[in-house]
Amino acid sequence: MPDVTACADPPPATACRVQTTLSISLRELGIPPRPAIMDAVEREAAKDEADFWALQALISADVALSAGLIKVANSALFGGRHVAVSVYDAVRKLGLQQVARTIAALSLQRVFAHVPQMERFWDSSFRTACLAAWLAQQLPGAKTVGVPDVYSYTLFRDAGIPALLVPLGPIYRDVLQQANRNHELPFTEIEHHALDVNHALLGAELARTWGLPPEMLAAIAHHHDAAAIAGQRPGVPLRARQMIALAQLAEYLWQCQSGQAMTCEWIKLGPACLDVLALPADDLPLWLERSIEITATAH
Repeated sequence: MPDVTACADPPPATACRVQTTLSISLRELGIPPRPAIMDAVEREAAKDEADFWALQALISADVALSAGLIKVANSALFGGRHVAVSVYDAVRKLGLQQVARTIAALSLQRVFAHVPQMERFWDSSFRTACLAAWLAQQLPGAKTVGVPDVYSYTLFRDAGIPALLVPLGPIYRDVLQQANRNHELPFTEIEHHALDVNHALLGAELARTWGLPPEMLAAIAHHHDAAAIAGQRPGVPLRARQMIALAQLAEYLWQCQSGQAMTCEWIKLGPACLDVLALPADDLPLWLERSIEITATAH
């Protein structure tokens, strides 16, 4: 869970009304609309023969988006000897599906740019996503999960946190602190008790609105649910459970490395995650040592 508990108070809510009882609904929160650039890219990609030059023109109109796409294409995750120096190169290297997912992930941060003091949250999300994608490449128990899917899922899984910070500010940060310190109750149960909603549910709704695939929605909605990770919930397929486990393991490794955003989630979810990934707990020190280089080069 990226750390947001130390950030400054956000501005007063304007997108929705928070009831005095602090009981809020998804409708009242207001899901950020799907960015127009995503629709434009998907329309072009849906053609029988996608026009990569047209895609370059669409994406290049946004300098920050272009730079982010090229950065992802040149990251160690997507490898290859060819270095992308233009949006066209990046689109050819990543493929249309990954371009769409990357644009969605890059747009997410911009949608919540008005939430102050979130730099550490986004940095932690990015490094955790890089680690999760690397683990998907390395662990035999996760070979059925695509690296692009794990990367995109990990960036999106906590999107409900900034969405809740917009209307609730310091009230929600207090709830986050309680949830981070609790060794027994599910994180989302603590949120739901206080607010009648939780960031996993809200994040899944945002992802659905933005057109992410069903397995990713299931993973986002259940990423604090040990029973779901263990295969005890209907509607949560194995690939979704593996995505949850990879991201949770990545978060744990990053917390061990950095000492930041410490939570109790590995205590509650770790055994189920290791079981899904067929990873012995005794191997964790080795994976921690190997992961240090990955996060050091993620920037």
